[in-house]
Amino acid sequence: MRGLVAHAFPVLIAQLASVGMMVIDTVVLGHVSPLDLAAVAIGGGIHVSVIFALVGVLQSVGPVVAHLHGAKRDTEVAAVLQQGFWLALLLALPGILFLTYPGVVLDPFAMDPAVDAKVRQYLGLLAWSLPASLLYRTFYAFCNALGRPRVLMGIGLAGLCTHALLAWGFAARGWLGEPLGVLGCALSNVLIGWLACLSATAWLHFGPLGRRYQPFANWRRPCLKTWRELLRLGLPMGFSNLVEITAFTLVSLFIASLGATVVAGHRIIANLSALTYMLPLSLGIATMAAVAQSLGARNWQTVRVTVRASMLMASISSLCLGLLLWFGANSLLAVYTDDPAVRSVALALIGYVAVYQFFDALQTIAGHVLRAYRVTFVPMLIQTFCFWGIALGGGAWLCYRWQPPFGVAGFWLAAVISLLAAAGLLLPLLQKVMRMTEDRA
Repeated sequence: MRGLVAHAFPVLIAQLASVGMMVIDTVVLGHVSPLDLAAVAIGGGIHVSVIFALVGVLQSVGPVVAHLHGAKRDTEVAAVLQQGFWLALLLALPGILFLTYPGVVLDPFAMDPAVDAKVRQYLGLLAWSLPASLLYRTFYAFCNALGRPRVLMGIGLAGLCTHALLAWGFAARGWLGEPLGVLGCALSNVLIGWLACLSATAWLHFGPLGRRYQPFANWRRPCLKTWRELLRLGLPMGFSNLVEITAFTLVSLFIASLGATVVAGHRIIANLSALTYMLPLSLGIATMAAVAQSLGARNWQTVRVTVRASMLMASISSLCLGLLLWFGANSLLAVYTDDPAVRSVALALIGYVAVYQFFDALQTIAGHVLRAYRVTFVPMLIQTFCFWGIALGGGAWLCYRWQPPFGVAGFWLAAVISLLAAAGLLLPLLQKVMRMTEDRA
């Protein structure tokens, strides 16, 4: 447990810093206008979905590197990282194209024309940061796999503080001549993305991992064999990420016809949900690295102890988070907005987030441990059924078709049910995979 906490804590700070940038956008624009807040709710959801899907593919670098490190095959690590960088550049191309021309997602949904225009401008500007974001996340997976997350914490905190200043200045204060609203937040995100990428490159070259692994020496061309290994693991991981994140972020599109006030209130709760998710996610990332290294060393006892410790910590921390959200709802929401109508919408939804913390934590840890075992396809099917079938499909039915309609609360009720189902399916699968792996050994 001490080892997991030592790894997970810097990851948690780095993850909170990353999500904190979205929180800053929400807080700044919440004091600009409901239109800008609705635009970042919709556009931010689309952008995060694209990032999570593509980053999920690149996260395959993590378990591969951790297995090599655990098996004492460190001479092969640099080559995997280099191929991850090549893959990141390739994946950036369709991502840029999609963000520049998002009509395929936006056109089917009825929304305020002013919000629609802001969303398209916001996404078009964010497209310029995508290569930097994917390269940085490849570096992120590499550092976590080797148990060196502190640099990620430092870069994340520096980026968060800089973004807070720039977003406020560009979006609300008019540092570039006039307040830019949602475009000011996008511009700040682009600048921070490239600064983080350059900082990671410098640390990777001059830092301890650079001296040990020489990642920029003997640079290799794209290798299809390594790509096949990374894509075999990464494509299901990326699709799982896409399914899970869109079950929450794309709700903004489904409820766009309910008005900017409802979308803005939902955005605030989605922000809180993303913040609380960082705790089990950070613990899951640390657990995946520890388990993958132990699997590489074929140390089954350490694997079992690590998984039990992680599940115990996830259970306790999730219950504490749920209580914090329940009893601190009014104080938390006051930070986000001065609009009483938006705050009323958010207050009616926060209880759902408090309830599902426990199930979300368990399914997150189980999913990441399965990635350490390089089992990604079946978890992808489970998560697709739970998050698209139950959360989005069931949420839409509860929102619009149930009599009387639940409204936006229908999506959050469906989210609770989907996370319960995901935990109920992934945990038995994990037990079976662990048992079969040890039996084969």
